[in-house]
Amino acid sequence: MWFLKDMKVYAFVGPSGTGKSYRAQYVAGENNVNYIIDDGLFIKDNEVIAGSSAKKAPTKIETVKHALFQTEAERKEIIAAIKKYKPDSIMILGTSDNMVQKIAENLGVPKICKTIYINEIATKEEMETARRIRVTEGKHVIPVPTFEIKKDFSGYILDPLQIFKSKGFGKDPYVTEKSIIRPTFSYLRKFYNI
Repeated sequence: MWFLKDMKVYAFVGPSGTGKSYRAQYVAGENNVNYIIDDGLFIKDNEVIAGSSAKKAPTKIETVKHALFQTEAERKEIIAAIKKYKPDSIMILGTSDNMVQKIAENLGVPKICKTIYINEIATKEEMETARRIRVTEGKHVIPVPTFEIKKDFSGYILDPLQIFKSKGFGKDPYVTEKSIIRPTFSYLRKFYNI
């Protein structure tokens, strides 16, 4: 796509459940990025402008496939939104360098110019706490307000979470809202062949 050649693509990478989605808007803001691609969603500021959350998928495998935009329909919707909004920059979230590169390739955006790793902005303790909550409570964060996803998540546990942070003396505070959900795959029991 010729009009995208000047777009800057950032990646925010870290293991599953370590707090990427929780910190996504902050990291994007620190890099002057207004558009985020996270788990099948194309987000502008606090609004979902295209896609559907991979967290709706019934299994972890389907979640990953959806997050990678493996189907033509998933790709077309996001690509159409990118063409419509023509962002100067986008931040892609993923669990590995390979994952964010694959998402960029599948969507036809330029190569990643900068990668930020979760361990650069979160302490080991913060990541361990996030991971423990993911494993024990099955909670996942989507970096948009609850009203943005409520229509798509009926039947899931939803909790709004507002965050107020100061960017330093003389700067406007950083205010964001996130949604905490519990996807189907996080509370279904594990099955074993005997």
